[in-house]
Amino acid sequence: MDQISGVQQYHQLFGTKVYDADTAFEFLTIAVFQAGMSWKVAASKIPVFKQVFANFDYHKIAMFDEPDLEAIESNSNMIQNGRKIRSVLQNAKAAVQLEPEFNNLADYFWSFKPDKSEEGDRDTIGAVVAKDMKKRGFEFVGPTTMGLLLVGMGIIERRPNA
Repeated sequence: MDQISGVQQYHQLFGTKVYDADTAFEFLTIAVFQAGMSWKVAASKIPVFKQVFANFDYHKIAMFDEPDLEAIESNSNMIQNGRKIRSVLQNAKAAVQLEPEFNNLADYFWSFKPDKSEEGDRDTIGAVVAKDMKKRGFEFVGPTTMGLLLVGMGIIERRPNA
């Protein structure tokens, strides 16, 4: 992990088919922190996110308490945004609540896989996903970032020149 930067990890993973629940939560966490900043800034923090967010195991994160959150917020290597840090906890709780309706978070995201006729409309699908996620208690999940998350997980094909 230390030999490859977070940006390189993200770049290599982006667009591959992701079925692993923890990797799906990793994409979601990056999306949360990406809001309002460059994806490269958020992706550069993947090693820190892995450390402070239980290697993206959302079942463990859902159990975090106030002292855990305060420790993360005081970590000088973290992106210093308490609302986003706390939203990761909320999103972990919401992800756990998806079960048993879905096997896991990755299965939930794959349930939005469009048929071939809808494939190119990332923004529309992203809006549908974001609306459903907000209804289920997720935070910092806008249409654009959810559309990109679906591309990143290989659920939607990349646009040419994208």
